[in-house]
Amino acid sequence: MTGFFHRLSSLAPKQIQAAHPEVRRFIKFAIVGLFGAVIDFGLLITLVRVVHVQDNLANIFSVSAAIISNFIWNTVWTFPESRAQTLHKHFVKFAVVNLIGLGINEAVFVTTKDYFFNALFHENGFLVAKFVAVGVVLFWNFGINRIWTYRHIKWGEAPEATAEEWSDASAL
Repeated sequence: MTGFFHRLSSLAPKQIQAAHPEVRRFIKFAIVGLFGAVIDFGLLITLVRVVHVQDNLANIFSVSAAIISNFIWNTVWTFPESRAQTLHKHFVKFAVVNLIGLGINEAVFVTTKDYFFNALFHENGFLVAKFVAVGVVLFWNFGINRIWTYRHIKWGEAPEATAEEWSDASAL
């Protein structure tokens, strides 16, 4: 999977490759988040439609799975310098930010679903609400993680990982 993210970096348009390092980090963070959103939505739909778990509870499980995935891929790809930190301390910070994000996600999800999207989209209202919640939380998660979790990484410096680092599974 790390090869996928490395290949994705190499395919980026020249404007993105030449962008400010923090812009590139945000784009990488958003791509990792998109991958996490696929996990999040897939698990949410499976739990709600197949397993018949109540949607608010299913949302908590699906977001939690996405948090774990996002931590792994952000550590490997978006913020590779963070691998030098003690992994469990780094995960605790990331988890705290994302658990607050989960609270924001759940509040946006429940509020928009119950008071707006169910009336417009009926049985698919929860999916539209989920999309809105993920979009809101993207900015929270990047901003606070960059300020707190990854504050040890100098602002504006984004070293590129070498091909060996991408393929080195032991780096985690």
